[in-house]
Amino acid sequence: MKIGVPKEIKVLEHRVAMVPSSVRELTVFGHEVFVETAAGSGIGISDEDYRRAGAKILSSAAEVFASAELIVKVKEPQPSECKMLTEDHTLFTYLHLAPDPEQAQLLMASGCTAIAYETVTDPFQGLPLLSPMSEVAGRMAIQAGAHCLEKHQGGSGILLAGVPGVPSAKVVILGGGVVGINAIRMAIGQEAHVTVIDKSLRRLKELDLQFASRLNTLYATEDAIERCVIGADLVIGAVLVPGGAAPKLVTREHLKKMRKGSVLVDVAIDQGGCFATSRATTHAEPIFSEEGVIHYCVANMPGAVPRTATFALNNATLPFILALANRGVKQALLEDPHLLNGLNVYRGFLTYKAVAEALGHPYHPALEMLCEAN
Repeated sequence: MKIGVPKEIKVLEHRVAMVPSSVRELTVFGHEVFVETAAGSGIGISDEDYRRAGAKILSSAAEVFASAELIVKVKEPQPSECKMLTEDHTLFTYLHLAPDPEQAQLLMASGCTAIAYETVTDPFQGLPLLSPMSEVAGRMAIQAGAHCLEKHQGGSGILLAGVPGVPSAKVVILGGGVVGINAIRMAIGQEAHVTVIDKSLRRLKELDLQFASRLNTLYATEDAIERCVIGADLVIGAVLVPGGAAPKLVTREHLKKMRKGSVLVDVAIDQGGCFATSRATTHAEPIFSEEGVIHYCVANMPGAVPRTATFALNNATLPFILALANRGVKQALLEDPHLLNGLNVYRGFLTYKAVAEALGHPYHPALEMLCEAN
């Protein structure tokens, strides 16, 4: 199979979809890999590194798209990239279509097959391709939040750990999944006063057993969320509805009752955000203020640590890329129900239910669509 790796063009996005070791693995199986020049320059990987691994370096994204059948990326395709996709292409990347009707429309119009990292599953009911970036984002959320609490960032001037005689900051984490547990680890490590809120009693029990008295656990109700958010110095939005839009858990009315200079970090912003006042920001301009509360809503948070994030992502995606290349896209999807769960767009139709519902489009089950095409 011919596999293409274009350079990421989202603002300040330096991750790359494949590292040289992944390229080498594919070429061993007889596949051709086309990499756009300078695709890995942001993390210190040169064109020569890719050549030694067996890749062919092309001078533009247009050449990569024209040469490849399978396009592997990190972030969702930008409009200029969507216009290069055709019905002969399979796109494998993060899509996050639920809050992005323009991208969904462009992908449907292209006729391509689009498989989303964030909805691929595993036998343990996990999301193996979302998990590495969720781990990075969860850890970064506390780091970013602590920075935003500094006075020159507009924050209230509170140190997470406090000092002897001065209490530590109150950190509230909405969601105890992969993002949440990594945020908990970092916040506890910085000696903050940490509370996690989740609607799964099983998950809360697991977290309680893991962190014991260092963590406060609360069942998610409107009352619990309101009380904790209003009194928090830092709130981390870590909720996830796989493929669907994130629920709005924090309202503008909550913000009005918070201490001025408190901070919200919305890790769910890729799925529309879980704070009513959230809007996507970039690493160039990461924060804004609403009702005197600082918002950090960077939509590609792991892009701030692109080398770590790239290698972590490659470790997870490579087995699926190999499956798609070795078996062929359609056969790989039919043989693996977990990879099939990643299929979001096929021949102009939406094939993931949560995405279709969020966008108000008809839902066409992925398996039925593939079987009809056989």
